[in-house]
Amino acid sequence: MEALDLVVPVREGPSNQQLRYALRSWEENLPHRHVWIVGYKPAWLDGVRFIPTRQAGTKYANTTAAVRAACEHPEISETFLYANDDMFVMERLDEMPVLHRGPLREAESYYAARASGSYLRGMRETRDLLVEEGYPDPLSYELHVPLEISKTGMLRALDTGRHLDVLHKRTAYGVLNEIGGERIADVKVMHRQPRFDRSSPFLSTMPDSFANGEVGRVIRSQFPMPSTYELRGH
Repeated sequence: MEALDLVVPVREGPSNQQLRYALRSWEENLPHRHVWIVGYKPAWLDGVRFIPTRQAGTKYANTTAAVRAACEHPEISETFLYANDDMFVMERLDEMPVLHRGPLREAESYYAARASGSYLRGMRETRDLLVEEGYPDPLSYELHVPLEISKTGMLRALDTGRHLDVLHKRTAYGVLNEIGGERIADVKVMHRQPRFDRSSPFLSTMPDSFANGEVGRVIRSQFPMPSTYELRGH
């Protein structure tokens, strides 16, 4: 099977060390063809393909614009791997498995007990949308792991939810395209402590947990060598 392109929305900002080490992990462990950076390209990047996008909205609007730009780009493979710059693949994969985090109602209960705000509102509105589309108990695909998507299927999901300002794109895509998959717990490590699943093939971090936490130390120690996507000396 031909390797897929890897598409990564990147926000404007400083050096982005999480992206540097994510690329190292993908080069070593996640087979792919080209890396496409969509949005902003840090100065140290090399050997990637780049689609600039205007980042004038919320982070949710910016990533939606980035995903749409990727889906509409003729040179990106029809099916591609969608990843964020804080997703690390810790062991070699032959291909990316399809993963979900279980029923959306359970994810909603988890977040409702801990926070409110636009993310939770978007989750609820996405759930309502999917129920209206005929999926009474939809799954959540809001995991911090790469997701294989098709351009056609994602554009359909984006169009279906275009009236939502915080569409949960991964979930809308996974449910509307009935991709199924295996359930896992989310792999995001938000703290500095050493308590996280070191046997997981996937890890994800916050800027602080990457820079100052044990999870960041583990990731940096596993991928000490620059990837071919880094300019020498940067």
